[in-house]
Amino acid sequence: MIELHFVRTPNGQKVSILLEELELPHRVIPYDMLKGEHLTPEFRRINPNCRLPAIIDHEPVGGGAPLALAESGAILIYLAEKAGRLIPADPQRRAHCLQWLMWQMSGLGPMHGQAHHFVRYCTEPIPYARERYLNEARRLLQVLDNRLAEAEYLAGEYSIADIACWPWIRAARAIEIELSAYPNARRWYKQIDARPAVKKGGELKVSDASLAGKPRLTPEQWSNLFGANMLGAVSASPSG
Repeated sequence: MIELHFVRTPNGQKVSILLEELELPHRVIPYDMLKGEHLTPEFRRINPNCRLPAIIDHEPVGGGAPLALAESGAILIYLAEKAGRLIPADPQRRAHCLQWLMWQMSGLGPMHGQAHHFVRYCTEPIPYARERYLNEARRLLQVLDNRLAEAEYLAGEYSIADIACWPWIRAARAIEIELSAYPNARRWYKQIDARPAVKKGGELKVSDASLAGKPRLTPEQWSNLFGANMLGAVSASPSG
């Protein structure tokens, strides 16, 4: 049994979708980050970075004690290798799969995440930051579209690379980016959206309503997401 410590973000969706695709037994443990549930000493012992998602595999590869694992990209690789699916066996295809997964982890996710922050969460307008990250978000989406003009999926076959990227593309509407300008990415998005496991894993996805407008956070909620409470959680002793 795998525990999925989960929050409704694109990174959380990656793991919930993959667990459904692989049909691995699991249970979801939801967290409310606005309430600071990710900042407790108990969760810090699972992930010292106090970020979600994370998993605990009670029957880990190789046996032994339960395995706690964080970082969504690392989780995707671990689960795909455990199941022997959705990560290519061929060395060259595998290398391309990991290339696009790392592209998502180092580029698409962080840049879109910063665009979301300055468009939706920033308490005062910072035009330079907003434009800088929106431009990079659009550029990366064009890179994705270019790749999908020459291949059905990012690594040639459906893989964890596609699963990693898909939730971020879904959330692009919240930063006023429409897929109509990216026809290849739009085709790919719809193709993945129709998969039964994606629909089932997508029951945990971010709702359309939550992607609309600018969230109104209290000072405490802001601190739990971005401020002193977040810093304090990793500064304190993990023993509490």
